[in-house]
Amino acid sequence: MADPQHLGEIEIQVVDLSCHYHDGTEALRGISLEIHQSEAFALIGPNGAGKSTLLLCLAGLLEISGQVLIGGRAMTPRSAHELRKGLALVFQDPDDQLFMPTLEEDVAFGPINLGLNREEIAARVRKALEQVHLWDKRQKAPHHLSYGEKRRAALATGLAMQPRILLLDEPTSNLDPATRRELMDYLKSLNLTRIIATHDLDLAVAVSDRCAVLSAGSLIAVGPTKEVLADTQMLKNHRLA
Repeated sequence: MADPQHLGEIEIQVVDLSCHYHDGTEALRGISLEIHQSEAFALIGPNGAGKSTLLLCLAGLLEISGQVLIGGRAMTPRSAHELRKGLALVFQDPDDQLFMPTLEEDVAFGPINLGLNREEIAARVRKALEQVHLWDKRQKAPHHLSYGEKRRAALATGLAMQPRILLLDEPTSNLDPATRRELMDYLKSLNLTRIIATHDLDLAVAVSDRCAVLSAGSLIAVGPTKEVLADTQMLKNHRLA
């Protein structure tokens, strides 16, 4: 993990971001954050805090007020397509991400849509599946994989895009202890910007350099993960302990 005292250049800047659902409900209000290159950053909060919504805003998939800047460039309807090429979003439910007849086809889907040639697509698919130890399962139907394998397969679909920024929504939920440890170790080893939405405090401490605590759509605290999570009263106040 990066040393929080020696962070790199700013990769993502969120400026006074607010977001409303279609029914008018305010999902996020006045969020401002800076996330640095190659940093592992956790978005921590109870269910309904706005973590998943913030990930979708960072990916340019929701209408917002305020700004999201990626590498200093504002995410707008005009720039979103280009900026998303450097982002990969891994959903909480892997069944939302895996929909092709075989795992190999699922992992190839993103690179194909980047317009890459056949050789580059094949190389990316193999590398991504080998990274998550699923190359031998490449011809299997995703619904025949175990839940832990589906989790890793969903991650492979993101890695095949070779993103600068990886967005992960509750990546360890419903995993058995051994699979959970393996995924945590893998996330720590990645040399790219990782933003991990979670209510799993052990995951946040193990993987992230810094974190932000969200509650009811508001930003409660930001800082080095161990320091922020040492505030037990704050955790209790926001249903995290």
